Amino acid sequence: MRLPLWLLLAVSLLSPAHAEVYTYIDADGNRVFTDRPKAGNTKRVEMAPTNSMGQPNAPRTRVLQMETPVKAPEYQMLRILIPEPDAVVNDGTGDVVVSANSEPALLPSHNYRLIVDGQPSAEPSRSPVFALQGLARGTHQLAVEILDANGLTLERTPSQPLHIRLTSLDQKRKVRPCKRRDYGVRPECPIKDKPAPKPLIPYLPFFYEE
Repeated sequence: MRLPLWLLLAVSLLSPAHAEVYTYIDADGNRVFTDRPKAGNTKRVEMAPTNSMGQPNAPRTRVLQMETPVKAPEYQMLRILIPEPDAVVNDGTGDVVVSANSEPALLPSHNYRLIVDGQPSAEPSRSPVFALQGLARGTHQLAVEILDANGLTLERTPSQPLHIRLTSLDQKRKVRPCKRRDYGVRPECPIKDKPAPKPLIPYLPFFYEE
């Protein structure tokens, strides 16, 4: 069976596996293409490979995206126990003890750090108790952090206000008047304000009141 060249090429492109194509010269000198070999001067035609476009409706392979697991927080709670928010200190010294608590308890290689008015008050420590001395009169902001082994902040409490009310020296002198033995001893009784002694007996200047 003789087939035109265009038909043979079309068949070869549509078939899953290309059919073999042969050619020869017939008795009239015409070149003939066929899919069946013929004895004599028949030669197989080498067909160039075609690009496969794939099946248009072939199912697409679904790519599974691995989500990064969310790491659970190491601490469920961190808070300041003492003093309470908006606490007022009236001891007149400005000395305050701050105590914190975390759940779970502080993990190995971690440290607490106290922040006063946005600045660290001391070096990080394993202890959740901090002693502040001589805070100035006014309102201060306190916060506590938990740091990891590299000094990075893992947890931090919200800042809470602390109010320091220092009694003035005049107020202290009114509450507890200065005596002669208090001058130079009590801060509100400076030695320069110590009055001159008065004689107990006006005519005996060697006897003075203490």
